[in-house]
Amino acid sequence: MSTIDIAIIGAGPGGYVCALRAAKLGLSVALVDERTSLGGTCLNIGCIPSKTLLHSSELLSEMQNDAASNGIALAGVPTMDIPLMMQRKLGVVAKLAGGIALLCKQAKVTVLQGRATLLGEGKVGIEGRDTGEISAKNIVLATGSVPVELPFMKFDGQSIVSSTEALAFDKVPGKLLVIGAGAIGLELGSVWARLGSEVTVLEFLPQIAPTFDADISRHLQRSLARQGLIFHLETKVTGCEVKDGRAVVTAEKGGQGLSFEADKVLVAVGRRPNTAGLNLEAAGVTLDAKGRVETDAGLRTKAAGVWAIGDLVAGPMLAHKAEAEAHLVAERIAGHKALPLDHDNIPGVVYTSPEAASAGLTEKMAKERGLEVKVGKSFYAANGRALASDAADGYAKVISDKATDRLLGVQIVGASASELIAEAVAHLEYGGSAEDIALCVHAHPTLSEVLKAAAQ
Repeated sequence: MSTIDIAIIGAGPGGYVCALRAAKLGLSVALVDERTSLGGTCLNIGCIPSKTLLHSSELLSEMQNDAASNGIALAGVPTMDIPLMMQRKLGVVAKLAGGIALLCKQAKVTVLQGRATLLGEGKVGIEGRDTGEISAKNIVLATGSVPVELPFMKFDGQSIVSSTEALAFDKVPGKLLVIGAGAIGLELGSVWARLGSEVTVLEFLPQIAPTFDADISRHLQRSLARQGLIFHLETKVTGCEVKDGRAVVTAEKGGQGLSFEADKVLVAVGRRPNTAGLNLEAAGVTLDAKGRVETDAGLRTKAAGVWAIGDLVAGPMLAHKAEAEAHLVAERIAGHKALPLDHDNIPGVVYTSPEAASAGLTEKMAKERGLEVKVGKSFYAANGRALASDAADGYAKVISDKATDRLLGVQIVGASASELIAEAVAHLEYGGSAEDIALCVHAHPTLSEVLKAAAQ
């Protein structure tokens, strides 16, 4: 059996990007995944399906709420054909998965389908369509993450569901209870609220979207509440009973008991590294206290020749972080220099309407690190493009060091925040100042002027 340069376990954004980069650098690569469709959780049951449903449901919401004010007369009340919406979602996924498969074929990456297991000494066993064993000089672990269950609310796929099932409901739930007000809970809650579900969100912490500053989160919460989402913060879920297909969830808030009935309960309290069944101990790979694969700054594990990236390792569980780490590992295996990532500068986004996006330090984080800060804000309501586009809800917040004006962080709540944050990341990466953003000429009229004005 010939020994290849790299065997990659997991074909998500980390795995397939690593495979393609390594192949471009001249290495021989095998990419192994359980699914027949490449792209991992992100493409098949995560990022892409959710954004597709967000787009479809937002179109419906715009037609229902904004058509008349824009002079558009509709023959009747717009409604959503759920099966057709789901069919479109599957079509988007299939097209992108096919594109990845084609890229792998063109790059001469060997794609193997099956469940991979570490056998030690650079060997990987595969059980599935391509059952067998491969030997590699390097092994890259890129198996991603899975939803976290609550111990007293195990997923049943019907009444108690994860994001996987919530992306594929065959009809709109009359009442949807969402546990967890992070990105997944807020995004899927938004989808089904737009489609007519009564959505209630329970969150243990005192704010939604807890990775943002409190003022940004409060603004987002007010915007989502106007769209019909009901929020209960500082609420601890204590139990659940399912009877005749309906769930009754009990909780505590401020020392008082609460009860919620729902047709569906979406548990979105986080994700955990997907290490089950990899037989990590056979290769000498160790885990930390949080169940993440232990690595050094270069993403090498304690086992010689074994690397780990993405949701398996420390840092934010984001597809673009996995992609960046994939490049880093491929470059290092090929003998090139590659600098470690600065996790602070990795952007985070909540794709609701309005969107929320951040990069760098929050104001709270900066102060906790002993920094004196300056904060600039600019509101969408003062922006010509925003007013012309029915997108006046939101603002940009720029945080800089008071003494040096060095840019520390940017947060945006508003339309296209996910796109606008890229400019902030660029300035953060080279160590720019708030003034650098302010001095850059921005096209007029554009939403990007909101960020420029906040920097000014």
